[in-house]
Amino acid sequence: MDTKQQGNSSKLSHTESKSAEYEIITSYRELRVYKLAFDSAMRIFELSKNWPKEEKYSLTDQIRRASRSVCSNISEAWRKRRYPAHFVSKLSDSDTEAAETEVWLDFALSCEYLKENDHKELREHYDHIGGMLVNMMNNPEKWCKFPERRREKGEG
Repeated sequence: MDTKQQGNSSKLSHTESKSAEYEIITSYRELRVYKLAFDSAMRIFELSKNWPKEEKYSLTDQIRRASRSVCSNISEAWRKRRYPAHFVSKLSDSDTEAAETEVWLDFALSCEYLKENDHKELREHYDHIGGMLVNMMNNPEKWCKFPERRREKGEG
């Protein structure tokens, strides 16, 4: 690729990234809250690999389950957005799982399985996740819209 093409390419990608902020989200995987929850759950998975074996069926399984459940409930909420009350209910479940994850993080810190900086980082992530979920629950109309075409055809 020559210099001129590279310049055009970077301009194009900058323009595309600007317009991407305004594109319609078509999958829960595109949601910032889902991405942060998924990344945080994977971080917990990696960190918990080194925890004591005697914690396998208590703390380790519980924190992994709760952190993963945040993601799964977001995906379920996305599929239920045709029904605003169901959408909000599943987001509420996700928020509850995020709060549970925070409790397990606190136990992991107190048991000295987590370093303070990892605990702080993950708690901040889950606080942010909770805030994003509350915002979505408080404004379901922004997420539960369907194109007019579907309504006209009786699809939505």
